[in-house]
Amino acid sequence: MPRTHPATDQTATTTQAPAPPAKLTLEERLTLINTEMTARLDEAALAYEVNTAHIDTSPIVLADVVTGPIDTGPAPLPELYPTPVAALLQRAHHRLLTGGWCSGALVDEDGARCMLGAIRVEARGDSGLEANAAAVLLDAIRREFGDVDSVPTFNDAHGSGHIPLRMVEHAGGWADTRGL
Repeated sequence: MPRTHPATDQTATTTQAPAPPAKLTLEERLTLINTEMTARLDEAALAYEVNTAHIDTSPIVLADVVTGPIDTGPAPLPELYPTPVAALLQRAHHRLLTGGWCSGALVDEDGARCMLGAIRVEARGDSGLEANAAAVLLDAIRREFGDVDSVPTFNDAHGSGHIPLRMVEHAGGWADTRGL
């Protein structure tokens, strides 16, 4: 006897293929891409912060980075500090600004001066005042840069006058604050 198999229903319903997605407008695509890029940038910024958190950095002094025009002519001498050492340091700073800064010599062939050369010429022969101004300047340098042998050593260690001029200016303000 032949073996019979139950009949299978060949008329079963089949599922339809999903409809293709609707086409997005240009504005919709740009919005999606903007959202995705913002998320990626946020993730990259967070990864950068995490990856660089262990790096010890020192703050940047903007006066050393941001400079103004180089040839603006001589600046007028501001009103001098009322104390003698502070006034001398202020005049020395002005001398460096207007006459130029140099390293390796008190005065170079163009008339530019080092920090100590500017103090010496502005002291006008008063060796006590010159010594006091140099001591205040060295103290100000050591406060910011640690152990420095002398003002000339500090002056000659720089390739430009930005930091030395800034230190003479700071020393003048510090001397005024101390009443020197």
